[in-house]
Amino acid sequence: MKRVLVTGGAGYIGSHTVRALVEAGYDVTVIDLLRSSFGTGNRAAVPAGVRLIEGSCGDVAVLERAWRESGGFDAVIHFAALILVDESVREPARYYENNVVCSLRLFDFALRAGVRALIFSSSGTIYGNFTGRGLIPESAPLVPINPYGRSKLMTETMLHDLLAVHPAARAMTLRYFNPAGAKLDLSLGQMRPLATHLVNVAAEAAVGRRDVVRVFGSDYPTPDGTCVRDYIHIEDVVDAHVLALRALQAGEPSAVLNVGYGQPYSVLEVIEEMKRVSGAPFRVEIGERRSGDPPYLAADPRLIKEMLGWKPRFDSLETICRTQFLWEKKRQSLTI
Repeated sequence: MKRVLVTGGAGYIGSHTVRALVEAGYDVTVIDLLRSSFGTGNRAAVPAGVRLIEGSCGDVAVLERAWRESGGFDAVIHFAALILVDESVREPARYYENNVVCSLRLFDFALRAGVRALIFSSSGTIYGNFTGRGLIPESAPLVPINPYGRSKLMTETMLHDLLAVHPAARAMTLRYFNPAGAKLDLSLGQMRPLATHLVNVAAEAAVGRRDVVRVFGSDYPTPDGTCVRDYIHIEDVVDAHVLALRALQAGEPSAVLNVGYGQPYSVLEVIEEMKRVSGAPFRVEIGERRSGDPPYLAADPRLIKEMLGWKPRFDSLETICRTQFLWEKKRQSLTI
């Protein structure tokens, strides 16, 4: 199982994972829309020598080309998706078309072609307004409160149903909780042209790329009134994918796994940490709530540790903020 198709492999998480797979000896093919009305991937993020096909993973002609040029693939890792919660509220049809319909075409094509290992990039947003106490286990009720989260839940359900009629295939579904940061050697980081993730936005403010960081709501039922999230360093997210692929190679069964540290921080705590590591007293404004934002999301990571032997290496908000800040400083001198 050495030939792997990675959709969205020129994006943030996808490109980091592609690099790790190449270093591990896999033959990788990437499908990505790159920068278009749907895509935000960057060609420069894909390692030299990796087969890159520009197009939609929901286009059967593109999938057939990828299959033909790679000689087929043994596994598919599916990252390609639209990811902005507030945008999904404004444009739900676009999110269902891209995140659900394209996923259906991809998985159906792969399973009919004989691919037996699938990894799906899901999201902790599918838990919605978690009403329990403490960290969120995989068994928690799935009640997403925005179209983005619902598109991920629909795709999880669809994948489950497809596997039922392809019993030889297995899938790992990974529910992320706020990936952030850059590689420690600063060789790769977030290249999205218009950052929306809090850590990225704060780092851009710290290097002077934007004038202010806007906080969306300060009246949530949390200790300081701002949303609370579980931030995870990008390299630990990548490790989870490599371990999931190896587990499927070894014949492990399908599973749904949280990918997070279980150490939540509020929006204001992240901003203060970015100010501390950067030494930049950037301006912060408190605004109205943003549509579709749950107040609290933090993973219970016990299952992924037990099943895959996943051991976080960069479990630190300081590391996340520092690598993102240093990447933004480097990025100012790059043409990307």
